[in-house]
Amino acid sequence: MRPGSRSRRTGGARLPQLPWTRVVNPYAPMEILSADQIEAIHLTSLRILEEIGIELMSPAARAAMRAVGAEVDETTGTVRLDRAVVERALATTPERFTLTSRNPAKQLQMGGRDMAFGLVAGPPFVHDCERGRRAGNLADYRDFIKLAQHFNAIHIIGNQVCAPIELPANSRHLDTYRTNLVYSDLSFHCTAIGAGRARDGIEMMAITRGLTPEQMVDSPGVLTIISVNSPRRFDEAMADGLMMMARYGQPVVITPFTLMGAMAPVSLAAALAQQNAEILFGLTLAQAVRPGAPVMYGAFTSNVDMRSGAPAFGTPENTKANIASGQLARRYRLPYRTSNASASNVADAQGVYETEMSLWGAVLGHCNLVYHAAGWQEGGLVASFEKLVLDVEMLQMMIEFLKPIVVDEAELGFEAQQQVAPGGHFFGAPHTMARYEHAFYQPLVSNWQNYENWQLGGGKDATQRATDIWKRALEEYEQPALDPAVLEALDAYIARRREAIGGGEP
Repeated sequence: MRPGSRSRRTGGARLPQLPWTRVVNPYAPMEILSADQIEAIHLTSLRILEEIGIELMSPAARAAMRAVGAEVDETTGTVRLDRAVVERALATTPERFTLTSRNPAKQLQMGGRDMAFGLVAGPPFVHDCERGRRAGNLADYRDFIKLAQHFNAIHIIGNQVCAPIELPANSRHLDTYRTNLVYSDLSFHCTAIGAGRARDGIEMMAITRGLTPEQMVDSPGVLTIISVNSPRRFDEAMADGLMMMARYGQPVVITPFTLMGAMAPVSLAAALAQQNAEILFGLTLAQAVRPGAPVMYGAFTSNVDMRSGAPAFGTPENTKANIASGQLARRYRLPYRTSNASASNVADAQGVYETEMSLWGAVLGHCNLVYHAAGWQEGGLVASFEKLVLDVEMLQMMIEFLKPIVVDEAELGFEAQQQVAPGGHFFGAPHTMARYEHAFYQPLVSNWQNYENWQLGGGKDATQRATDIWKRALEEYEQPALDPAVLEALDAYIARRREAIGGGEP
């Protein structure tokens, strides 16, 4: 389909969905830990940084940390931070930031009460109910980006919704960035496995916005997730990617992988202290590179199945961690990221109730970015077309839930009470007739027919309906316009970088 062209669907009603909107959480955050408990976790995390330290495998990063007062052991790569160094870094980290894509109308606010929902990121496999489970590829990647563009409940694209394994590993990020920018107008996560991939994401977003990378310093357009190798290790590639992003003022989301019982102690308090220490360390590195660089507090604390060692998500422990992590993020006045993940191997009831559990934890914890919000399956190994649709339904319902109740003279409806006799009904009342079209949330997936009519319509369950919906959404998809000159500049940059990477340049 040509840029700016209309969808293939020419007649009939389109899929029901909410309009693109800024999502704001109007409710007070839930606090499951006392102020004393939060302070105990904070102090334990400082002890970890001061007495045990973090392994930092990048020589350049160790030099940056030494320059701000860290104690560095070059033999082991261990870096220890005095709490005064951490406090200085926290003092320069912004409380919120704005993320602007090539479409200014889809600008995202990160921090405060704002919420944004992201597409699933990172799976090596793809699944749908018609073609089954398969390795990631560029054609499926493109379809996921189209769905992210089509569904207004998805606000940002994560890191490679699936890996296109048919492409060279050292340059496939150029193809995925291009797909993000051509088939959507959303901000996206650029890969920070090394400085080169991070710089490419910054450069390519800058091209589509008509800016230089230097001009993006004051107007971020991409972000990245720095996945800490928990416990207490920052590998060289991630550290170098973090520094590149910070150098250009692009947000870094420091996210330890603290699975209780595996990469973190089995108790929730200990896991939160470790998560906190690793985040404060990454934040300090970002501020060492560029004071004022935006940093998000990233939480991914959950537990493992102690019988098999397999990761578990959407558990009560995971939900409590999502809420408690929000308290820690607010203690440091940082924007907060978590996820609504599931361990289910299929798009089924387990996948939904685990996702909903962790989503509620994110909302109650006042999360600003819900990562992996649509399409996550099989513990993150699979990007699922059906699960994406089921997740969009849950996200839309949450967006509607977050709209405040209006209480005024018109909404109180006293006249409607006067007009309807006792034992009557309100179907035809003027109050109803003036509001009925938009009175209630219209579902995307849910079927509210009685049993007989549901059977006559094919008797499909929610997952089967989700298959029909993602296929129809791809038919309805409209590619956002992109100036041909911008596309030409983008492709010229990709060609130069592909040649340089082929020649051995990172």
